[in-house]
Amino acid sequence: MEPLLHFERISKTIKGNPDRQLFGRIEANVIRSDKIAVIGPSGQGKSTLLRILSLLDQYDEGEMYLQGRKVMEWQPKAWRQKVCYVAQQPFMLEGSVEDNLRIVSKLSGAEYDSQTAEAFLAKLGLAELDLSKNAASLSGGEKQRISLIRSLLLRPEILLLDEITASLDNHHKHAVEHVLANWQLEENRACIWITHDMEQASRFANQMWLMEEGRLTIHMDVPAFFSNRPLKSAPEE
Repeated sequence: MEPLLHFERISKTIKGNPDRQLFGRIEANVIRSDKIAVIGPSGQGKSTLLRILSLLDQYDEGEMYLQGRKVMEWQPKAWRQKVCYVAQQPFMLEGSVEDNLRIVSKLSGAEYDSQTAEAFLAKLGLAELDLSKNAASLSGGEKQRISLIRSLLLRPEILLLDEITASLDNHHKHAVEHVLANWQLEENRACIWITHDMEQASRFANQMWLMEEGRLTIHMDVPAFFSNRPLKSAPEE
């Protein structure tokens, strides 16, 4: 099966210190059925890698391909609509919650799908949220879920998730996992998820990536990864 996303020899130096490498020669394939959990110690560049994959950060060397086409063959906007990054600390645009949900339709030129938006809100415990409320006044957990819905409405090929359940209780954390698992299956999409919750990784993912010592040292399926490892939290950022 041809990979949806392929990257090879991706290297990145530390900002302000070009003589020090954050990571080097990172390479992997992502296919449509992948649900990838990314783990590793602090300072390995996991978030930076996801930002590079979504063209929100630059890399120093290497190649990236989306649907068989090199990155330079894509307009950045078109690439980002297909490879969408959801930050741990989500950015809310000025205006209401509904304004934030509608923005993806304006950017993509598509009609706003209010029915799908309402369904996601209900599944993520936000059915009673006042959509006219100023988005900046939302709690951290509400912002994380609104940011996720905003990205899902874009219908990307790949979601890049940066610890998006960090501000959620267990109930809402499981709700997010359930929504994403169903979305991935129904839409035939892929997810790459940075997490320090190893139980979450074991529940959700089918592939594990371990970044350490400036490399992607492990890329294997979940049963093989956990066969000789206890379920405990990964080192914190």
